[in-house]
Amino acid sequence: MRVIQLLSTIANGDAVSNDAVALEKVIKSMGYSTGIYAESIVSNVKRGVAQPVEKIGTLDKSDVLIYHFSTGTKLNYDIARYQCRKVMIYHNVTPPEFFKGNDERFSQICEYGLEGARFLADKMDYCLAVSTFNKNDLINMGYKCKIDVLPIVIPMDDYKRKPSRHFMKDFRDKKTNILFTGRVAPNKKHENVIAAFYYYKKLYNKNSRLILAGSYREEDRYYLRLRQYVERLGMGEDVVFTGHIKFDEILACYKLADVFLCMSEHEGFCVPIVESMMMQVPVVAYGTTAIPETMNNQGMILESSDPLVAAGCIDRVVTDNNLRKEIIRLQNERVNDFRYEAIADKFKKYLSSFIDGD
Repeated sequence: MRVIQLLSTIANGDAVSNDAVALEKVIKSMGYSTGIYAESIVSNVKRGVAQPVEKIGTLDKSDVLIYHFSTGTKLNYDIARYQCRKVMIYHNVTPPEFFKGNDERFSQICEYGLEGARFLADKMDYCLAVSTFNKNDLINMGYKCKIDVLPIVIPMDDYKRKPSRHFMKDFRDKKTNILFTGRVAPNKKHENVIAAFYYYKKLYNKNSRLILAGSYREEDRYYLRLRQYVERLGMGEDVVFTGHIKFDEILACYKLADVFLCMSEHEGFCVPIVESMMMQVPVVAYGTTAIPETMNNQGMILESSDPLVAAGCIDRVVTDNNLRKEIIRLQNERVNDFRYEAIADKFKKYLSSFIDGD
């Protein structure tokens, strides 16, 4: 019997790819023949980590195909033809309306993804959702099979590496650093992060900086609008768009950060929040979608996206040392729930139960 994983794209450092690689280790420890297959294998992936989807070969009824669902792709329809047991790990799809007027192509990809998710509703034998929010998404799309919640696996040992000293030296000027990490995309609501920082800088702390760490395309409408917004607010020098950076430079961003501010309006899990917790950076986050669950409904969770409220909360975290310590204490407790061993044990239990027909 084979237990294989399939995903649309595998790339070094990508959260879904990291999840697949970590789960493969668990599957191997259970004694099953396994492998990772992908529609697209990015050049930065080490040879042998994954194989093209065309090399899956024949799957029989006893085999198990674990499909990581995260985007719009032809695979969402192709997997229906495999004559084996099918498991979906649902990472969510960003609602297409976030990209209307910014990136019509990506809006169409997201719509295609949601259509694919609805298509598979009666074709999966079992589902794992990375959050309860995602589980409810599947239920609302008509999934009737059993659905369990399994948080995404985060390679915590990677965050013990040394941050880039070269990157950090340019920011060693005693400014208070507010950080947000994530691809520059409309659902992340960078404009709300920028607005909150504007009020924080104006009302509380002139000696501050906003670091927006994440990839963007120079010609992207949303990115260009953000740049114009920053210039209109007169904060050109104090808002840093890093673009795509290396992992040790991302670690440097967390090392520099005094507060992690997340104003995103759609997250199926939000790995950067857990990264911040691991790096001892207090999180201030707008409590939408899966974010309260990822934070275990503790810490500085905002009930609205009001930038003035967010600015005041940032100031409290920066200036109230007792509050800061308490937030970090709560975050450290929550991080324990995401340990590899904890997630691996859950996955073993869920997979064994599915295979045994329990």
